[in-house]
Amino acid sequence: MTKPAGEKHTEKHNANLPTLRKIRRACNKELYRTMKRLKIWVPPAQLDEAEELYLKKVVLNLPFIAENSSNRKLLSDWWEQNVCEDIAKLWNVEPADLAKAFREAFGG
Repeated sequence: MTKPAGEKHTEKHNANLPTLRKIRRACNKELYRTMKRLKIWVPPAQLDEAEELYLKKVVLNLPFIAENSSNRKLLSDWWEQNVCEDIAKLWNVEPADLAKAFREAFGG
């Protein structure tokens, strides 16, 4: 029994969506690596707040992120435009420094 072409397309793209647990862990790793590249200490409360902020923005843009999961440069650009400014304020660092550290840590 064959499925209509639209159903195959939908199944293919839904299969690529990560679980909330995977997203949370990835956000945690990316911020931790970024913090290490900045060579700063971030209090646990600020790190948790940054993770929640990052997680919310990722979930709100999940279709775009899942679709472009193999394009790290594009995802780094997205992060710089949508997330960087808020975390820079939270961590009291320059947005340009934070963006550079994120790109080095993320590979974009």
